[in-house]
Amino acid sequence: MKTVIQRVKSASVTVDGQLISSIAKGVLIFAAIGKDDTPKEAESMASKVLKVKLWEDDQGSKWKKNVQEINGEVLCVSQFTLLASTKKGNKPDFHKSASAAKGKELYDHFLARVRFQYRHDRVKDGVFQAMMDVELVNDGPVGVDYRCIDEAVTIEIEMNPAEMKNPTDFAAFTDELEEGAFKGHVHKTFDLPASLME
Repeated sequence: MKTVIQRVKSASVTVDGQLISSIAKGVLIFAAIGKDDTPKEAESMASKVLKVKLWEDDQGSKWKKNVQEINGEVLCVSQFTLLASTKKGNKPDFHKSASAAKGKELYDHFLARVRFQYRHDRVKDGVFQAMMDVELVNDGPVGVDYRCIDEAVTIEIEMNPAEMKNPTDFAAFTDELEEGAFKGHVHKTFDLPASLME
């Protein structure tokens, strides 16, 4: 199973010109069910998307609060295209996606678990298999990419990084860098706070 979570100021789903769901501050979750996914993986994913800490605390420290702790809202949208592959050409291949029947069954299970672990009235939904118009005001922007395989969840965070004028931190090469004479490879490691994965 794969989800992409967007931290939003607002989001909504419209189908055929009719507003289906809308939320204020919270998370918009795009969810895709794979052909080999199980109910256990859906349950693991439901727990993770609610626990990820995307907001700052009252003291201004970043990555301290999750959507439940800020009393935010959740909008879930099924999106099987997250599992697309273009390894064999430019046309997307969706062979990793579950069938419509299995996809709906596990997506509904995932949605039910999110509602059960949070509050039913704070979790909204789109329309499975419908052509949806999804609108959002992204907060940040901050996006989180989750993949769940055999109940293990991995995370990737995509953000707009701050400009690094001298990413090497090698003061000795400052003059050469300014003159454009220094060439080499730069490797940087960014450590996520442990609290993010609690």
